[in-house]
Amino acid sequence: MCFEFGIFFHLHASSNLTMKNTFLFISLLGFLISFSSCKKSEEKITPTNEPQIIDFGGLYAGWPEGFNTGSKTSYTSGNVSFTTGSWNLNDAVLGTSTSDRKNGTQSVRIQNVGTLTMNFNVLNGASTVTIMHGKYGTDANSTWGLYYSTNSGSTWTKTGSTITTSSTTLAQASFAVNITGTIRFQVKKLSGGKLNIDDITINDNIPTTATPTRDDNMAMGNPSGALANVGAPNNYLMVKTQFALAYNNSRGTPYWVSWHLSTAWKGAATRCDCFTGDNALPSTFFKAVTGNYTNSGFDRGHMCPSEDRDGSSTDNAATFLMTNVIPQAPKNNQITWLALENYSRTLMTAGNELYIISGAYGMGGSGSLGGTTNTISGGSITVPSRVWKVLIVLPVGVDDINRVSSATRIIAIDTPNTQTVTNQTWGFYRTSVDAIEAATGLDLLSNLPDALEASLEASVDNGPTL
Repeated sequence: MCFEFGIFFHLHASSNLTMKNTFLFISLLGFLISFSSCKKSEEKITPTNEPQIIDFGGLYAGWPEGFNTGSKTSYTSGNVSFTTGSWNLNDAVLGTSTSDRKNGTQSVRIQNVGTLTMNFNVLNGASTVTIMHGKYGTDANSTWGLYYSTNSGSTWTKTGSTITTSSTTLAQASFAVNITGTIRFQVKKLSGGKLNIDDITINDNIPTTATPTRDDNMAMGNPSGALANVGAPNNYLMVKTQFALAYNNSRGTPYWVSWHLSTAWKGAATRCDCFTGDNALPSTFFKAVTGNYTNSGFDRGHMCPSEDRDGSSTDNAATFLMTNVIPQAPKNNQITWLALENYSRTLMTAGNELYIISGAYGMGGSGSLGGTTNTISGGSITVPSRVWKVLIVLPVGVDDINRVSSATRIIAIDTPNTQTVTNQTWGFYRTSVDAIEAATGLDLLSNLPDALEASLEASVDNGPTL
């Protein structure tokens, strides 16, 4: 009851920005009353001489930690005060040289099997943690892990996979933690050369109270700058209620398809299985019909999935328009692609909304008939060699484009359009957005601020896949 009383005031404080100062005082007062009435039990969890970070929603206040204050030049164990609180650097220094990989003036440099450890707790758990990492100078690759403690550092538990650092530029590692209550973290170097750590973010684990809505299917941008211009048949914009796409007339398929996914799009409509030519195409364009795929050895592969649009029969039927379809190897469509689609809906039901962009490129796929097929339907439809998808994952909320941060999970995959794609699970095909853009010529997250876009697009997701 004491904890809930403090949080009651916290939520009111963050809900009215026009009365920020007044409600901030009330929020702090509510927390202090809560803390005072529960002081005895709190002391059992966290020593009273350690600072506590009070959260005001989503990303903890004062984060990300960029390690740009303080100084430490000796590798012997020692504590340093940063913006977020006191951290222990063991077999680690604050690196400022040109060989240190950093955003800002300095980052943490760890050698041998050193550690970087929070000396304080955050109070409202952790949903995700992201860390920027790079290898120092010309040192060898290194490995490291993220550990957490829910008893103020008495014991530590590893979370997520071991990370290998091989790049001389900072890359992002993301960890899905999903732990409530008091928690702190430790970065532990496991092997290899010296390692730079920078820009650690922690998102709290307070359940969202936002109501899912149907949002702009192209909120992250128009990847090809497509227009509804008949004079540009290979980059023709089609904005539908259920999704948006750029149609490529010379290939007879979409260049890309973009859609929003939240529980607001979900319902009980049945799958219509009603593949239909898209009458919204200009009359001078090639218009695929379902018979163009018959006996081709390739599935009519949805880009925006049927199951992402079962809120009504109209929504579901829209996904069966042939402008939302590519020739897809059956095992890719029915196994690899389906597993990723199911995972995206798992993320949705866990309290997230997603922006998804998908497409294909290249020529020459291998379907159920074997061999390599370049085109079907007498050359009117190109069979792609690769099929890709990018997912932007956000907690349910409002003003989505402005809630994307360096902690946002971005999942990008690029799969071969073959029957042997199932030799690996979909997680094996994860890549960077940058790599997909280089292959396709698209600008996938163009509505984001340039610096944030560059950082997110360079990273490769290493989060869970189930």
